[in-house]
Amino acid sequence: MKAANSLLSSYGTTVFEVMSRLAIEHKAINLGQGFPDDRGPDPVLEQASKALYDPPNQYPPMMGVPELRQAVAAHNKRFYGLDVDWQKEVMVSTGATEGLAACFLGLIEPGDEVVVIEPLYDCYLPMIRRAGGIPRPVRLTPPTWDLDLEALENAFSDRTKMIVVNDPQNPASKVYSRDELTAIADLCQKYDAYALCDEAYEHLAFDGRPHIPLMSLDGMRERCVRIGSAGKTFSLTGWKVGYVTAPEHLLGPISKAHQFLVFTTAPNLQRAVAFGLAQDDSYFDGLRDDMARRRDRLTQGLTAIGLAPVTCQGTYFLFVDVAAHLYDAETDEGFCRRLVTDAGVAAVPVSAFYLDPQSAPRNFIRFCVAKQDPVLDGAVERLDTYLKEVGLGI
Repeated sequence: MKAANSLLSSYGTTVFEVMSRLAIEHKAINLGQGFPDDRGPDPVLEQASKALYDPPNQYPPMMGVPELRQAVAAHNKRFYGLDVDWQKEVMVSTGATEGLAACFLGLIEPGDEVVVIEPLYDCYLPMIRRAGGIPRPVRLTPPTWDLDLEALENAFSDRTKMIVVNDPQNPASKVYSRDELTAIADLCQKYDAYALCDEAYEHLAFDGRPHIPLMSLDGMRERCVRIGSAGKTFSLTGWKVGYVTAPEHLLGPISKAHQFLVFTTAPNLQRAVAFGLAQDDSYFDGLRDDMARRRDRLTQGLTAIGLAPVTCQGTYFLFVDVAAHLYDAETDEGFCRRLVTDAGVAAVPVSAFYLDPQSAPRNFIRFCVAKQDPVLDGAVERLDTYLKEVGLGI
């Protein structure tokens, strides 16, 4: 038989799936996958339930129900001072990931170069390549994960069509500074490039750090696409409701791709998300502060047992430097396998978030902090027991 698509077929089972399977097999506490383990805010859930009995439940408009598109425009104005035309500049996607796919397919021509910043969310590379793009990676510098501005400039050229900016960044838990964003904006304008901004964690920037949309910087309003995620903003990752904000000339081709990917998104969930985006500041502040508290709880617990967490500026994730705990020639993936089978705790190796894992840093692993306190505490207890058993505990 003729072969399937060679590019997508070349990707094996992801390490995330491998670790999750091992976690189930070994009855491990799974801090590898990035999702909360509570049910989300009751008022938003109640709105979704109510909307099921409030017709229509048939195909909603391709661009999204008016209520949600209006709410997204109002959200942009309320939090970032962006004036957005909800009828021409907002589209609802089936999760932020589908929004990303529509952007890559709608904006990239075969042979276009796309600057990406490593470590990076794992779906970017296969999507860019399948759209015909050529990824040009730039690496953040561990353990502070600063952006190397010289390397960034070297990655741009006249062939650059787009840069992907994930801010706050999964998995490095980085919140970009205004200086870094200004440097990105300057390069986009110099080389006439677009910026695709994955801002799924926009409300999870910690310790007083502001989230600054690249779209809000001078000269970037017409060059940026901004993607938000109800899954992250309302801890409802299974709902798969995202929203894309872009100038009309970019949203047009993006919406054509969206039309042929999924066409539309569940209408009751859209209406519930519209309700959620109109919540007062106490909700959004509480979301941020509670996740920062969980980060602090896990950070303190891991530090107390001799592990070395890296500063987490935002998102659901906490990096840990395990250089002192690796066996000779052991990689981060090998260490994660050892943790899940022997300690009963699942994590994810950070090298999996690189274009070339073999040349990536191999001494960092990633834990998800978006779990309830007993789960985080239980993971620390298991790790403490294991580290003492192998002579590496405190």
